[in-house]
Amino acid sequence: MALIPLQEPIPHRSARGAPQAFALFALGFRPFYLLAALFAAIALPLWVMVLQGALSMPLPGIWWHAHEMLFGFAVAVIVGFLFTAGRNWTGLPTPTGRALAALVFIWLAGRLAMALSASPWAAAVDLVFLPAAAFALARVLWRAQSRRNYFVVVLLGVLALANLLFHLSRLNLLALDPLASLHLALGMIIVLQTTIGGRVIPGFTGSSLRGERIRQHPRLNQAAIAMTAIALLSWALHGPASVVALVALLAAALQLIRCLGWNPWATRRTPLLWVLHLSHLWIPVGLALLAAAQWELVPRSAGVHALTIGSTGGLIIGMITRTALGHTGRMLSAGPIEVAAYALVQLAAVARVLTLVAVPAATMIGVHIAATAWACAFLLYFVRYLPWLWRARADGQPG
Repeated sequence: MALIPLQEPIPHRSARGAPQAFALFALGFRPFYLLAALFAAIALPLWVMVLQGALSMPLPGIWWHAHEMLFGFAVAVIVGFLFTAGRNWTGLPTPTGRALAALVFIWLAGRLAMALSASPWAAAVDLVFLPAAAFALARVLWRAQSRRNYFVVVLLGVLALANLLFHLSRLNLLALDPLASLHLALGMIIVLQTTIGGRVIPGFTGSSLRGERIRQHPRLNQAAIAMTAIALLSWALHGPASVVALVALLAAALQLIRCLGWNPWATRRTPLLWVLHLSHLWIPVGLALLAAAQWELVPRSAGVHALTIGSTGGLIIGMITRTALGHTGRMLSAGPIEVAAYALVQLAAVARVLTLVAVPAATMIGVHIAATAWACAFLLYFVRYLPWLWRARADGQPG
């Protein structure tokens, strides 16, 4: 089922006297991008403190870390992106104003609940956000009869189900490893990334670099996405190691061929593009590492961090800069701050994965480098984009 890509507004240069009114809740990307970036900058240093025993959490540290990076950080960006794209897909308004502020409050309540308590009440608070966001988006898509995009509502529903399974298992109400539900959620997020990425990355590249050849093969795209979904689902559900390894390797090969067809080398002088290409390339790397882990050649977490830091983190920092620039009426151009943020996220991925695979004795050094680089990248974003996302568009347009 195809997805309509996010259509970017034509940006305009800021004019003297441009509106300075408060606009944080004018469109979904504004509060969710800002809060996700701030949360990312805080949560990783906290995790390192937990890992070193300097801080304790109500939940086992690895559960809190994995859960909050997926259902706190990544989900906030996904919802902000989909609310913004949903308006473009349908021409109808997605939640703004008080409705959007209420959803933001629900998300914040979930983060506080997960940091302060492991009780059923904390689980209940955390479980509200995804169904509420999915319902709000589904109403818009249904009214517009945007059938080609119903997929995203289904995926949000699957993420909500994975979150429910996590809480039921950690509360000993379900005989399931809580990490399995988190791995299922990661798989769904990667599938969403590669599905939307397969449209917007070559689309952005073709529109920006006129004359460069971009190869798109619908059957290859479908096969790569399908095999990736199968590989990650079988991995999350602890399928037979040999089967998981072979399927993951096939998915990695298909994804690599697909990525190379988008002509990533042509984007090397355009940071807004190369960050998306490079980050998507972490998907075949992560799949290959998951395959190697099935044969016990590398630690299991190597593939996980390739997918989470390299792919998810890289695509997020690339998309939240690009879409924020376009949807605040600014030129689509990455300055030194954006480029530094892109490089820092990639450094975090390389440090974390490389030490796990090649220098196990330096794993904790890799953790510190990765956490520091990651936190600095998203703190740069927060400081840079706070005044732009807080205020009305530079061109005076709504949104």
